Amino acid sequence: MTQPPYLGQAKPPSTDFGATTVSGAPVTNRDPVTNRDPVTNRDPAADPSARTAAVPVPPAPPPSRASGATPPAAGGANIPGAAAASRAGRTDRVRGPRRARLQLRHINPWTVLKFSCVLSIALFFVWLIVVGVLYGVLDASGVIDKVNSTVTTINGTGSKAPITAGIVFGGAAIVGVVNIVLFIALSTIGSVVYNLCADLVGGVELTLSER
Repeated sequence: MTQPPYLGQAKPPSTDFGATTVSGAPVTNRDPVTNRDPVTNRDPAADPSARTAAVPVPPAPPPSRASGATPPAAGGANIPGAAAASRAGRTDRVRGPRRARLQLRHINPWTVLKFSCVLSIALFFVWLIVVGVLYGVLDASGVIDKVNSTVTTINGTGSKAPITAGIVFGGAAIVGVVNIVLFIALSTIGSVVYNLCADLVGGVELTLSER
C-alpha cells in the first residue's frame, strides 16, 4: 500500500476557497450551482478580494455613569445644556401683553332691565343726599333766609316763604322718581335697539389686553 506523500507531514493548503475552515479563518460561502458568493455575486476563485467576509466591528461600549460624562444627543448637542439655553432665551425675551379683539353682538334686555332698576334706585338716593347737602350748606350760609325774606317783602307780609325743607325734598323726590322711570325705560329700549343694529351692521368691537 502506497503511503500518501503528505502522511506525517503538514497537510498542503486547500485550494477550495469556498470551503469552510476550522482554524478560525474568515469564511466565504458560495452557491453550489453558480459557484459564486451569494453576497457579492462574484467567484471567490477568480476574485481574491472576495474570498474573505467582512469582520463585523463590535460597537463601542457606552460611557460609564461614574465618570460623569453625559452622552451626546442625536444632533450632537447636550440635552440639558440645550434645554437650559432655550429656557434662558425665553426668559431674556420680554413677552408683550396679550390682546383679544371681541365683538359685542347681543345684549339681553331682561338683564338690562334688572340692572337699570337697581342702578336707578341707587342713583335716586344719591340724588336725595346731594340735594340735602346742598340745602344744608345754603341754609347754614343764610342764603335761603335772605331769599325768603326778599320774596315775602315783595309779596307782602302775609305771603309764605317759597323755600322750605319740605318743598325742596318733595321736589327732589318727584324729580328722582321721574328719572328712575326714564332711566329704566330708555336702558331697556336701548338694548333692544342695539341688538337690531348689531344684527344689521355688526356689534361694537372691543380690544381686551393684559397689563
